[in-house]
Amino acid sequence: MSVWTELTGQEQAIAVFRAAARGAGHAASVGDAASGQHMTHSWLITGPPGSGRSNLAYAFATALIAGTPEGDDATRIQVEARSHPDLHVLATEGVIIKRDDVREIVRRSHYAPSVGRHRVIIVEDADRMTEQTSNFLLKELEEPPERTVWILCAPSEADLIPTIRSRVRPVRLQMPTVADVADLLVRRDGVDPELAERCAREAQCHIGMAHRLATSPEARRRRSETLQLALAVRSASTAVMTAARFLEIAGDDAKAITELRDAEERAHALHSLGLAPGQAVPQALRPQLKALEDDQKRRATRSLRDGIDRILVDLASLYRDILLIQLDARVDLVNRELHDDLRSAAASATPARTLATLDAIQAARERIEGNVQPALALEAMLVSAIRTSPKRGAA
Repeated sequence: MSVWTELTGQEQAIAVFRAAARGAGHAASVGDAASGQHMTHSWLITGPPGSGRSNLAYAFATALIAGTPEGDDATRIQVEARSHPDLHVLATEGVIIKRDDVREIVRRSHYAPSVGRHRVIIVEDADRMTEQTSNFLLKELEEPPERTVWILCAPSEADLIPTIRSRVRPVRLQMPTVADVADLLVRRDGVDPELAERCAREAQCHIGMAHRLATSPEARRRRSETLQLALAVRSASTAVMTAARFLEIAGDDAKAITELRDAEERAHALHSLGLAPGQAVPQALRPQLKALEDDQKRRATRSLRDGIDRILVDLASLYRDILLIQLDARVDLVNRELHDDLRSAAASATPARTLATLDAIQAARERIEGNVQPALALEAMLVSAIRTSPKRGAA
């Protein structure tokens, strides 16, 4: 199976990377760097959240390490497990990528490939590097070792400092269509086609979120509750209570994502330290477990923030649909299963008020990213969403 089979909606980008892998493999086999004319050693993959940036990066890494543009199954399995000795991943579950993490990955980048054609370094969240960290990485992108390839991922080129942008080859991804994502869910995950279409639409073509909605009834229930709560906001007091409930929903969502992973990581750490389940941890080994717990706490913080942002993105789709109904626009609705509720909400306010709510949602996203207390940001946003009852609004 080709490494590109499970990617969707990115034909142009796949063509670029397939040609680069072909050139890199040929150059390595004949010892002629000029043969890899489509290849460079520093890449930047950009695209909206959910467009498949990291998936494409790992597919490209598989092809480079395997030395063939289609990859091979053995390499693909190891790359997917993040266990290949020639693959190094720099990702963060926290708010920023720390300089110490970059220092360690830079050190590894100078090793010669162990078994593959190339050593590949993937930085999943390059936009989370501080300027100081970015400058530390800069020299490596200018002069990487001959058989080391850096692949950075970020939402847009503007998220990186200019000196980094000038030293990478950018590849911009498009947002896949609802049909593309639904087809992927059916092919890869065996999801019922009708459910796949609905989840792809409600996720607004975000591949990861569509997968989660399609495979988790609880995730679908939480999303539905979120929208119904927003539609029921009628006063400042209900806005405050709804904001509190949104935080609970985001917390439950984050816990569902991280809890199992945390337990697996702890069990693996104990096993690697030679400790049986339930055995007391010796004093000398406690710092290692403490470091793991600290990382997990940072991940929990990030997951909660991401969960709140997902709620705000869903709310933006809700008020976007309301605005389309108010303007009588002939455009498909994201939340068409709520059509009757949407029409009632549309009748209870003016288009200008709905636009103000959409602006407030974006402002809340920016404030939370800027470390404003999420409860305060959500309350302020929901006050703008207050509607009269449909009956009064229709009068």
